[in-house]
Amino acid sequence: MQRRDFCKLMAAMAASSALPLRGQAAGNALAGAPAGFDALTMDYAQFCATPANERVFYALVNGQIVKQKLDDANWTPTGWGKPPALPVPGGSWDGVPMRSPIPNLAGSGKFKPTWNSLLQYEAPEWYRDAKFGIWAHWSPQCVPEDGDWYARNMYIQGQPQYKFQQEHYGPPSAFGYKDLCAQWTLLNWDPEALMERYQRAGARLFSALANHHDSFDTWNSKHQPWNATAIGPHRDVVGTWAAAARKRGMRLGVTVHQARNWWWFQPSHGADKTGPLAGVPYDGDLTMAQGKDQWWEGLDPHRLYSVKHPHDALPDTSYVKNFYDRTRDLIDQHDPDLLYFDNDRVPLGWGGMNLASYFYNHNIATHGGKLEAVLTGKNIPSHLTGALVADYERGFSSDILPHAWQSETCIGEWHYQRKLYEQPGEYGGYMHPRDVIHWLVDTVSKNGTFILNIPGKPDGTIDSKEIAVLDKITTWMQVNGDAIYATRPWKI
Repeated sequence: MQRRDFCKLMAAMAASSALPLRGQAAGNALAGAPAGFDALTMDYAQFCATPANERVFYALVNGQIVKQKLDDANWTPTGWGKPPALPVPGGSWDGVPMRSPIPNLAGSGKFKPTWNSLLQYEAPEWYRDAKFGIWAHWSPQCVPEDGDWYARNMYIQGQPQYKFQQEHYGPPSAFGYKDLCAQWTLLNWDPEALMERYQRAGARLFSALANHHDSFDTWNSKHQPWNATAIGPHRDVVGTWAAAARKRGMRLGVTVHQARNWWWFQPSHGADKTGPLAGVPYDGDLTMAQGKDQWWEGLDPHRLYSVKHPHDALPDTSYVKNFYDRTRDLIDQHDPDLLYFDNDRVPLGWGGMNLASYFYNHNIATHGGKLEAVLTGKNIPSHLTGALVADYERGFSSDILPHAWQSETCIGEWHYQRKLYEQPGEYGGYMHPRDVIHWLVDTVSKNGTFILNIPGKPDGTIDSKEIAVLDKITTWMQVNGDAIYATRPWKI
């Protein structure tokens, strides 16, 4: 056992009440669930449009699934972000079988939505040869230029982003994240020039952020009206990146982070606790009807922020189906070589399991019968490492691993933060290129692939100090690239 995994195990044991239900316990919870728990009775748009006092939720309480409705006692704007122990209605957790309420979501092919079936997977040689990729972790959250998780923290009184929001845009009851989305303009974006720079720096793979926890889709999404072709840049950002990368023979990755939106954006339904606006609801509680004569008329804010729900509520079946539909649409439209899930294993139970099998089957069908796809997930237990590629976010391996794996980091914050650029020195507050190269070499020497995020500004450019970091990496890779690409560890 690696030290990193041992530390995680110790932390889990210290908080054993939060450990996922497993085996018989999880099976009992599912077996005793109320009628309708895992039924799809409406789509997500209908669920969002249902009046708050009529929505029915299901929660895991003391090991049992119970029916709930929202009230003041079971909602809190703090402590969100960690999913409950059982991931989703009908979902699988280790030995619990899949109970998808909808059949035939896995596509046609040899892969089925079970771990045993997914263990047929083998990582393709192109990925093991590529070794280095660049990632544009880029969404409307970069508009304030104030770092990652801005969209959530702007709704939490006392957070620095809340203060920034008040000073630059106004209170979140009057100007919320939805309004920032419209200001993501990309007016100076030159994707061809950026991709040319990334390729010169040695990247063989380019990854584009498809959506973050904010639930804003950056492609021409058929199942999320809050998307980049309708709001903000009015461009298919993923599609534009894809064309620029493939023109240069680079592989395309897309990263999907939306599953956490169910919990992550709950602070948008809160209100100030103190001050002149105490008790005035933030804009997360707005309804579609309240958009009349506003710039967002015809859009439902709940489709962006998720609905307000009890603290322990499991994701509604319609939410999971919407996650499946959106991600499948992303796969169908852009045929990515790599699909990155920002979740442990796969997200949202049957939704993620069906997407994994669909992605593999779709890739085989579009690549002449050969599996060329890469799917990544986090905290993969050893007995499942063959089913997908293990991802170590800002992490390392202490040993050479026998299977393909991935490490990624950012030269600064995941979303652009101007304060890092404004710090003194050639590279400001960004990671020194020497440290980036050490990270790359360490990962490659242990059989991994390394991805580096270069966060973009809201106008579509990157700053001069980010360019300085890339230039140093370019110089090093031009000399040493042959020792990186298509290499494998060996023993003497």
